[in-house]
Amino acid sequence: MTISGISANDPISLSGNDTTSKLDKDSFMKLLVNQMKNQDPMEPADNTQMIAQLAQFSSLEQMETLNQNIVGLAVLQQQNALLNQLTTSSALIGKSVQYVDPTSQEEQWGTVQAVKIVDGLASLSIDGKDVPLANVGEIGTPPAATDTGTDTQADGVEDTGAGS
Repeated sequence: MTISGISANDPISLSGNDTTSKLDKDSFMKLLVNQMKNQDPMEPADNTQMIAQLAQFSSLEQMETLNQNIVGLAVLQQQNALLNQLTTSSALIGKSVQYVDPTSQEEQWGTVQAVKIVDGLASLSIDGKDVPLANVGEIGTPPAATDTGTDTQADGVEDTGAGS
């Protein structure tokens, strides 16, 4: 068995979840301070280099602030979407709706009694069942009951279809 050598041209890869390689503004500031402390007194760092590094630090801080603002905006939009769902759904309370039953997948009609948010989505309580808002297909009056197949004459006597 032969083990090949390592050369400078071999690719370098890091494996695993190395979280220490993450640099934030505190790490950047520590690097800058250590660089200033340990510089050669006979050849101090150039002023333009120091100004460029401070500008990079300032830019890093601004990007971090912008990132925090974007995260805050995303959370606010999510909360607004939940509030919008709740407001829209609450208008259905007391109304008859046609929906697809989440368990049987059958279309049914029922009356909305309550609304709640479950896992970030509006859920309607229809005749004791929790139904996602997305399962509602129609709002209005349920269709009339279907004919049972027997014909009742005006005199109240059932017609069975047999001859007299």
